Amino acid sequence: KMKVVYDKSNELEKEVIVYKDLSDTANGNIIGKNKLEFEQYVQANYFDMVIVSANKRFSYMTDERFLLARKEEAVRISDKLGLELEVIDNYTGKRRDIKSLSGGESFKAALSLALGMSDVIQEFAGGIVVDAMFIDEGFGSLDDNSLESALNAIMMLGNGEKIIGIISHVNELKNRIDKKIVVNKSNSGSNVEIIV
Repeated sequence: KMKVVYDKSNELEKEVIVYKDLSDTANGNIIGKNKLEFEQYVQANYFDMVIVSANKRFSYMTDERFLLARKEEAVRISDKLGLELEVIDNYTGKRRDIKSLSGGESFKAALSLALGMSDVIQEFAGGIVVDAMFIDEGFGSLDDNSLESALNAIMMLGNGEKIIGIISHVNELKNRIDKKIVVNKSNSGSNVEIIV
């Protein structure tokens, strides 16, 4: 009877080892490997699709200087990996931290990612269409060339079937937008003027 219990115990121990290895793999706990949990692995695959779509706009807006890329290596092996961005600088041919972008470049990266996410959502959402987007500020951080390329990218979207709303105080934007809702403030309150 002891032998039967012992054999059963050995079988269960082997089974536990298999399940523990599977659990460690899914939770990113394999010793000597970068931490990448299963959930992050799935998210990273979707994030890659967003980045591919975003790069179509980001490359255009930066005169083909920059591309976004998912960070492929963690700084330390104990760091989690999978959802951090870096920038490929085509002028230097090197990757660098996303935080090294200027304010205007960061705005273009954020706008590109938002548009890329819109594309991926529509592709996978089974009939859901994201046909309106509102962009709130950030334009003030752009130089003249950056503002022009960002506006051109937005106008191209607006010429399609998307409605793009821009919330801004930048005068050049106000002059370029043909259909506006202008909020005028005064001591007696605010009023709205619709310009079509």
